[in-house]
Amino acid sequence: MRVTAPNAIRRALFADLIFNEEGQTAKAVYIGGVPHYAVPDGDFLRHVEAEYVDRQIVALMQERILAMRDVITEGVMHMIGQGDVFTRASIEHAIENMDHILEADNVDVDELRTALWMTGFRATVDVHGDVVHLEIPGWEDGEYE
Repeated sequence: MRVTAPNAIRRALFADLIFNEEGQTAKAVYIGGVPHYAVPDGDFLRHVEAEYVDRQIVALMQERILAMRDVITEGVMHMIGQGDVFTRASIEHAIENMDHILEADNVDVDELRTALWMTGFRATVDVHGDVVHLEIPGWEDGEYE
């Protein structure tokens, strides 16, 4: 089991969106106040700290978004009807620092999970909690092995 830092995450960011390689849901559970994903492994449940899995998912998503930064920035600016340099800088800053979502206490995690669920988002992990596949509809390259 991994040691948790004093200011570690205290919630499973992707609860109900994590599955094992057989397609079974990895439920979010708390052990000693620390969130874990209980990954089914045959007749057993392998408990992996949620922070370990969540950080991988956010890093993979951020990597993909950074590769499309210009397109995403332009799309967001068009969507909100703002085209100034300050809006562009703000959007780019948010993209570059999206990993801070892991530490943010003011993020509505339930709303984020619902939005991801509605898009068909799924993360597949092995029994050690390593992300082997992200399913994000609309992103043609969702395989991470």
